[in-house]
Amino acid sequence: MAKKRAKRDNLPKLKAPSVRYEGGPEGLAIELRAGLPLPARARYHEELHDLRRSTDDSWQRALEFLWEQLGTLWDVGGAPLTTRKHLLGRYRMASQDERRFVRESLRKHLAEYFPEMERP
Repeated sequence: MAKKRAKRDNLPKLKAPSVRYEGGPEGLAIELRAGLPLPARARYHEELHDLRRSTDDSWQRALEFLWEQLGTLWDVGGAPLTTRKHLLGRYRMASQDERRFVRESLRKHLAEYFPEMERP
């Protein structure tokens, strides 16, 4: 006779809410997840302080890692991107102004939701 699954197995997975940041160049808006698991926080710290890379390379990789983990939407002029692959690709092709907007939004977001984390 098969075992019955515990009720906890049927619970839906919880998703952290997203916070929207608007006002970027050409109407750019992004959304960042308001939750970050502890292993991802540790990995971010490792990326930021990786001694095998130059300081600038570590800083850039840490920013990219944060964007991978927290970014949920990139919206320019009503054309939203929501998949991780597309979000990362768009970030890598972004102009300096767009990257600056994402970086400043990430800093604000960390200060508000993750005050214990070092900001890039």
